[in-house]
Amino acid sequence: MLQRFIVVLIFLISFQNIKAQTNITEQLSIFLDCRVCDNEYLRQNLGNVQFVRDQFLGDVHVFFVTQRNGSGGRSYEVEFIGKKEFEAINYKLTFSTDANMTRDETRQRVLENLKLGLVRFWIAKGTTDEVTVSVPAPEDEEEVKEDDPWNYWLFQIGAGGFFDGQEQSRFSNINFNASARRVTEKNKFSFRARFSESRNVFEFEGDEIIGINDRKSINVSDILSINDHWSYGFFGFIGSSTFNNTDLQWTFRPALEYSFFNYVESAKKQLTISYRNGIRYNDYIERTLFNETEEYLWEHGVQVGGRINQEWGNFNAEVSFNQFLNDTSLYALNFFVGTRIRLFKGFNFNVSGSYSITRNQINLPGGDLSLEELLLQQQQLQSGYNYFVNVGFSYSFGSIYNTIVNPRFDF
Repeated sequence: MLQRFIVVLIFLISFQNIKAQTNITEQLSIFLDCRVCDNEYLRQNLGNVQFVRDQFLGDVHVFFVTQRNGSGGRSYEVEFIGKKEFEAINYKLTFSTDANMTRDETRQRVLENLKLGLVRFWIAKGTTDEVTVSVPAPEDEEEVKEDDPWNYWLFQIGAGGFFDGQEQSRFSNINFNASARRVTEKNKFSFRARFSESRNVFEFEGDEIIGINDRKSINVSDILSINDHWSYGFFGFIGSSTFNNTDLQWTFRPALEYSFFNYVESAKKQLTISYRNGIRYNDYIERTLFNETEEYLWEHGVQVGGRINQEWGNFNAEVSFNQFLNDTSLYALNFFVGTRIRLFKGFNFNVSGSYSITRNQINLPGGDLSLEELLLQQQQLQSGYNYFVNVGFSYSFGSIYNTIVNPRFDF
């Protein structure tokens, strides 16, 4: 009798599991490919679908490409790529957010557009029983579009501080920033002002060792469009830095840029080359290795950079060369590359790194560097090169579904 009961119980459990699995597989399965989205929120609030962990396992690959826009938010381009029996369905949706939107408002807008983009797939799947569509009623009067009272201008201010310490050491940092910008199709203007001061205090055998680093800067740029591939601009800077041994520094450099692809394609692919040429003035805190207390310099630079965002991953690279025309032996050459590639189901590979050859450190102070200045990083160190490398991979296997969200003990 007991054996029969156990057999029946096992049968019922197996039947329920098979039934649950059937319900899951009947739903539309999607792979959400968005690095800036609140994926947990979307999994909690988007029903009638099953989220899967890899693009090769889903019925739909939802691929997000985003860029910062002029209002301080993001412009989204979402591609809905059909897989398996839905390969014939492939289209895009675009929408934007702005800086005044809260995090919750942003993720709600993402969710609304995600639902809108999936309607066609739900119809093709035949799972529209739980789907409803609402549209606004027609207006009795003609809608009048209000003009932007700010005329595309966006202003931001901010301040912050960080403090920590223990019995024999203290650290503090305070910073302020303000910015103004205006972005249109024809013109992009930007103004940024920053101030930062860091203070390290160490107590050793009754003495205090104090290290202070402060930076002040104002950056101004004005970029104008020529056509779909050409643009030019003007870049200005004024500031000071104890770390860089400058009591006052200002630069002014006009620039010209060519884009090999149409600028409207920049969200998915971009390859540009730019050239800058201008003047720099340095007033040094301490006399430099070149026995200068102040000087005017002419400098120019070339930069080639590109990036690709596709459903298989992303890739970006940049090469830049900067040189002082007063003495062409003073130059810097920089290389950067970064990529994240989905090689096969469940396996992702990423690598990034940079290498710089620095032969233009004209601001280094003369004389010997003290141990305190070295340990507290109060001054820039002389170096002919610098680099960083980051390599990694991830591989996932097991259940293809990742719809469930469990937030317990997340804090």
